[in-house]
Amino acid sequence: MDGRDLVRSVRMVRAVGPAQGLRSVRSAWRARRADARALPRRVPERARVPGPARGAESRPGGGVIHFARSSLRVRVASGGAVFCGWDGAGPEPSYALAGACPEVDPRAVLEPDTEGGWRVVSERVLVTVSRYGAVEVRTPGGAVLRREQPPRWWDRTEDGDHTEEPDASRTGRPEACGASRWVLRSEVAADARFFGLGGRAHGPRLRDGEYRLWNTDPGGAFEPGDDPLSLTMPVQIVVADAGTHLVFHDNSWDGRVLLREGVEGVGSGHDRPGSCQLRMDGGPLRYWVLAGTPARVLQVWTALTGAPALPPRWALGHQHARWGFGGQDEVRRVVSGYQERGLPLSAVHMDIDHYDHHRVFTVDRARYPDLPGLARELRAEGVRLVSIVDPAVKAERGNAVYEGGRAAGAFVRDARGREVRGVVWAGESVYPDFTDAGVRAWWGERYAERLAQGFSGFWHDMNEPVSFAPFGEPTLPRSARHALEGSGGDHREAHNVYALAMARAGFEGLSELRPEERPFLFSRSGWAGLQRYGGTWSGDVATGWPGLRASLSLVLGLGLCGVPYSGPDVGGFSAEPSPELYLRWFQLGAYLPLFRTHSAVRAGRREPWEFGAEVLGHARTALRERQRLLPYFGTLGQLARLTGAPYVRPVWWNAPRDRALRDCEDAFLLGDALLVAPVLAAGVTRRPVRLPRGRWYDTATGRAYRGPGRVWVDAPLSRIPVLARAGAVLPVAGADGATELEVWAPSAGRGGGGLVVPDAGDGWERPAVERFTTRWEDDRVVVERRDGRPVGYPVRVRGLEGA
Repeated sequence: MDGRDLVRSVRMVRAVGPAQGLRSVRSAWRARRADARALPRRVPERARVPGPARGAESRPGGGVIHFARSSLRVRVASGGAVFCGWDGAGPEPSYALAGACPEVDPRAVLEPDTEGGWRVVSERVLVTVSRYGAVEVRTPGGAVLRREQPPRWWDRTEDGDHTEEPDASRTGRPEACGASRWVLRSEVAADARFFGLGGRAHGPRLRDGEYRLWNTDPGGAFEPGDDPLSLTMPVQIVVADAGTHLVFHDNSWDGRVLLREGVEGVGSGHDRPGSCQLRMDGGPLRYWVLAGTPARVLQVWTALTGAPALPPRWALGHQHARWGFGGQDEVRRVVSGYQERGLPLSAVHMDIDHYDHHRVFTVDRARYPDLPGLARELRAEGVRLVSIVDPAVKAERGNAVYEGGRAAGAFVRDARGREVRGVVWAGESVYPDFTDAGVRAWWGERYAERLAQGFSGFWHDMNEPVSFAPFGEPTLPRSARHALEGSGGDHREAHNVYALAMARAGFEGLSELRPEERPFLFSRSGWAGLQRYGGTWSGDVATGWPGLRASLSLVLGLGLCGVPYSGPDVGGFSAEPSPELYLRWFQLGAYLPLFRTHSAVRAGRREPWEFGAEVLGHARTALRERQRLLPYFGTLGQLARLTGAPYVRPVWWNAPRDRALRDCEDAFLLGDALLVAPVLAAGVTRRPVRLPRGRWYDTATGRAYRGPGRVWVDAPLSRIPVLARAGAVLPVAGADGATELEVWAPSAGRGGGGLVVPDAGDGWERPAVERFTTRWEDDRVVVERRDGRPVGYPVRVRGLEGA
């Protein structure tokens, strides 16, 4: 036990109490002993590199290059996505991909290159492979986006010396040739910036340093610099003058990414390129590279990994959560408090304290004697109930969920065939194996109980998965056995996809139980492809100004990894915020997809009226603006489903070659129309804003600013700066709730436009996208539909005084 373990142990015992603390000590020792018995013993390893190329064979979309001690498969998909797989690894099976692997580009061809190398030529990308296995991905014009050095493996000598090229066909499973540790070093342009890797508290631009790929409960509230967190992904977005690309290493094992930004003009005027080193503890060496504009990259990524689940309209409104509701009477009082003060509210979230002794899929009947009645009452008033769902099931005779899971063989077992047990809030518990399709179906059926209680949505928590541990890792033993869709394996491979598979179980179960409604769920943990089933939230972000900044970093980073629906615990999770901090967090939350207040049981309340009359008045303004923008948020959700473009985008989204924008981390675009500049420090009433090119209007004052460049904008306590792009068309809610178009005057001599996707309810209907244009005609602004049909909405033009 080192110093960090000691600190975590003290924190844990304080949080869970001495009895649970003792159970967790026993559980941690059991996990350590299980791993010592069942994990492969340490043996000498032999380093291996591909060696010289010996030949190649063409295949549709590319081909296979054979080296002395490995092989590389290069495959270009029809959308321009490049797949590279070493040691016989193919693109499937994969937890990240949605459905079948995309079709190959029939025009991509493998041909010899200079000096004994090879290249794959296609319309959208050029891939060159050197004689010794270095891989370059270039634009069609020849600009280098990424250069991979030949990989290096460390093979266990008891598995053979690999004097021959490994062959996945011997096992039928690429991962069987991926038991070795490996490292892959890459270079990018000196001016490149790194983004992504899932939810990171420090960013969204990823600085020099090491980032771990292992979903981890931070064991308390986190701040910038804490790493890793609950949702990691081996997904990087690299933005440089030469172009933007996304690289996804499709490997769910534990790994570490070492990033170093480049430097231009070092030594004799030469550049030092940026670098990325990826070390994985095992698993296949395979990856995808997607190149193009940021919008193009996310569109191809969505086609590869699946369209984001579309939240129902009510899930785009304000939601109130709390760990520590006293019972259903207190829930009623909170909802009444919102209504009496004219504060819009869409949902109330119930934490683990509404369970019977923290046992999943139960209700504390003493505090919630008629939960279905409460749900019906609130729903009649436009407020839904959302339930927490934890994966761990209390291992207790008489617990119906445990007994049913045992009968179904649903729980994770160790190498000896015994149930793996951990410790969570309910006490000693077992864990469903969501990597088994039958277990997912069994778990999905459990949501019938939640629906019968009146819940409309679900948030998955503690699903990294967590087992309290005063030392070692707070999760299942690495030797725990998993089905892995029939191929079999252990927790080293299953850990990072556990929450993803749980989300799939919930989504598919809810779709079966209520086929007429889109499920609503979001998950604390996950992996690449999570967006298919729902969104996520920040987890337990620390209360404080650094936590507020981390909230924005997480939402931006996750959006770039393909998860558009997310948000933080407004106010922070861990302590009681000052009125100013609460308000600034609340104002930021009003412009994020998931707008939810939440707090720990001893961290104070989060109702706006608890922070004084001034904060209440300004919070009411923010809430009403969120309500007014609901048609715009609905449109952004539909566009995310169609194109992969996140609601919340970095300010460089449309101008990735603008270096000043690439380094801007304290503002964001909400769609294409709005730029939001939150206040992230105490005492700020005026702040600089970095603008992309074009004319921008302060939505509060109508004053016009010209970009690119930095301007100073007022940020009084009553609001945060929000600027609208000249020529933009936004769907907003009018005074009667009906949708109308808010149009910001285009610049003189220029036009504009926007998209509207009308609300089609909470079912599966897919409404058509309506496209609008704006232009000046004489001294007035004209709004037209591109298809020539009547506009169909009331129109309000703003910004005329500054045009």
